[in-house]
Amino acid sequence: MSMNVALRLFLLVGAFAVFAMVIRKIRKSEMQSGDSVFWLVFAGSFVVLAIFPQVAFALSDLLGFASPSNFIFICAIALLLIKLFTLSAEVARLRQKLVALTQEIALREKR
Repeated sequence: MSMNVALRLFLLVGAFAVFAMVIRKIRKSEMQSGDSVFWLVFAGSFVVLAIFPQVAFALSDLLGFASPSNFIFICAIALLLIKLFTLSAEVARLRQKLVALTQEIALREKR
């Protein structure tokens, strides 16, 4: 029961790339703490799965996946879709706020 070495390397390289980008964004104050926590946990889970492939095997068997790599990719896609949905909702909320603020400024300038 061993995970493909290429997949393990892909997970580690991807995780460390995400870690590096998040730390860079945090240092430049370009990322909110909630977003940085999500990405650090996301990348950390890849590190755990790469170092302890037994976790991926156990979860994929438990959930009925054909292989651990399918489980990992489906979980990553699902988490990214959830993040995309929350970001879309946030963009919609900010758009509404921008419209309201623009209208308020226009009314003040008209006076």
